[in-house]
Order: sequence, then structure tokens, then C-alpha cells
Amino acid sequence: MNDAYGAAGVSLEAADESVARLKPLVHKTLRPEVLGGIGGFGGLFQLDLARFRQPVLVSGTDGVGTKLKIAHELGRHDTLGIDLVAMCVNDILVQGAEPLFFLDYFACGKLSPDQLEAVVRGISEGCVQAGCALLGGETAEMPGMYAGDDYDLAGFVVGAVDRDRLIDGQKITPGDALIGLASSGVHANGFSLVRKLLADCQLALDSPLPGTETNLGTALLAPTRIYAQPILKLLESIEVHGMAHITGGGLPGNVPRMLPDGVGAVLQRKAWPMPPVLSFLQNVGGFAPQDLDPVFNQGLGFVICVADADVKSTLEILGYSGEQAFRVGWIEATPEPVRLA
Repeated sequence: MNDAYGAAGVSLEAADESVARLKPLVHKTLRPEVLGGIGGFGGLFQLDLARFRQPVLVSGTDGVGTKLKIAHELGRHDTLGIDLVAMCVNDILVQGAEPLFFLDYFACGKLSPDQLEAVVRGISEGCVQAGCALLGGETAEMPGMYAGDDYDLAGFVVGAVDRDRLIDGQKITPGDALIGLASSGVHANGFSLVRKLLADCQLALDSPLPGTETNLGTALLAPTRIYAQPILKLLESIEVHGMAHITGGGLPGNVPRMLPDGVGAVLQRKAWPMPPVLSFLQNVGGFAPQDLDPVFNQGLGFVICVADADVKSTLEILGYSGEQAFRVGWIEATPEPVRLA
């Protein structure tokens, strides 16, 4: 049977080797609630009901898009897993949920244990940063579906929050303040435009990035920031009225998702710095800032809404957690969802 399957392009030996390599990476992420180990048909997680009075499960799924193409060109696959975890975890975080466990899906044409191990190493690191367990996953080797060493990634996270602590934006009122958390760069959205700019402007990934000591490829591959631990720490002492993860659609596409009817957000561009890689892409493409607002995060990976009186404490707590945080705007009574001034 092995020979027949191998002749069809599927290596059972490579799959077995991969599972053996992944076990220690998974073990690094385990939480006390995890039952059993890797290799079962389903992952087991016993929810600690003593920590939640009325637990609400919050789930999310996402991928890393065509950032995969940049990783392939550079031959570096060990940070994409961090992106994958971040894209999922930051999404459920906006509702106040603590990420509990994560699962991944890796699909390829020909399985390379080295490549898969590098990807899962990043997923493991992302789960450690987020404080969630890597509970399981699926590796699918599908000859003919993917060319060469191409692969695709998807992730799935489940978190929990007490029902009376759910954050849905309904407490947001005019006069509230907006706090932005710095991004690490492009994160994992907008790479179709990035790749077009690279091609149109004939930019090499090893080109120096102006104003930095790194090159363009390294800056583009910088993993998405995972905001879970700082935000969960903040929620222990500050009443947060709303939060937004700045992904596809940028600030104008994501900030409105946390707003109730009748209010809008005013964001002041000069209130936070633009990462060098985003400034470079804007300049090399000849774009105005507003042209790229719906594409890139423009330097803010996460936006928080708090009462004006809580701004100082919020910035201090986030600063103690190692985050670069800025007061970036306010809420006003207006039918216009977002205004970037």
C-alpha cells in the first residue's frame, strides 16, 4: 500500500516523520486544561468552569494570504505560523475573549518535514505568545493541487469570556478616547499590492530598507503582533468600551466594526509613527496616505476605545506590557463612521 500511495505522490513516511518532529513543538504550548496528546482524532480541552461564571465561547478562523509568496521567495517559513496565530487570536480578542486553544490546517502538494516543522515552530511560538494551547491540526498532502513546494495555511482558535464581560461596543459614547497599538509593519494583509509593487518597481527583497538596518524582505516578513497578553492584562483593571483588530480594510474598514449607531471615530494621523516599510511602499508607489488606508494597517495593529478619564492608566498598563501605545483620536456624535484627519 505504501508503494502504491507513494507512486501517487503521497509519502506516508514523510507524514510519520513530521508528526514525530512536531510533538515537542506542540508540548511547549500545553495548558493545564489539555487532556491527552497529539495524534488523536480530536483534541481534548476541559474548560475550567471555576474561572467563568457564564462562559461564552468565541471562535475565529483566518489565514496569512499571499504573504506566503514572500516567505517562499526568501526561503524562510518559521515566522508565518506567528502570523497565523495572530490573525485568529487578535480577532477574538476584540470581544474580550481569552484564547484557549488553536488548531491549524497545512495543505501542500509534496510534504517536506523540514518545511512543515519550520511552519509549526512559528505556530508554536505564536501560541506561547498568545497563551493558548496548540491542540491539534491537519496536514494534507495533495499532489496536483499545489505546484512545487507551495502550500497553504489556515488557523482556527477558540476562546472564552464571561457573558457579562463581553465587549460589543455598546458602551462607546461621544467623548471617549481611542488608543492605538503599534503594528510591526504590514502584518498579513495587503500582500497582493505589495507583490505588485515589487514587480512593477523591480524591487529586490534583499534591497536595503531606507532608514533602517534591515532589508525589504525581512521587514515584509516581520510577524504580526499578538496583542493577547497586554490586552487581557488591561482588561483586569480598565473598562474597555470597544476594540478593533486592524486587518484587511485597514482603519476605515475595521474601526467601524466596533462602533454603535450614531457615533464615529476621528483618527489623527500625526498621533502615531508610520513603520518604515509602510512609508517606503507608499513612496515607491507614489500613493497618498488615503490611497492605502483601506489596504494597510498604516502603523496601528489594534485600536481600543476607553473613557477619556482612563487614557493615562491605559497607556501606562500597555507600556508596562511592552507595547507602543498612543492616544490616536476620539469618538464624536456623527453619522460618518471614521474620519482620518
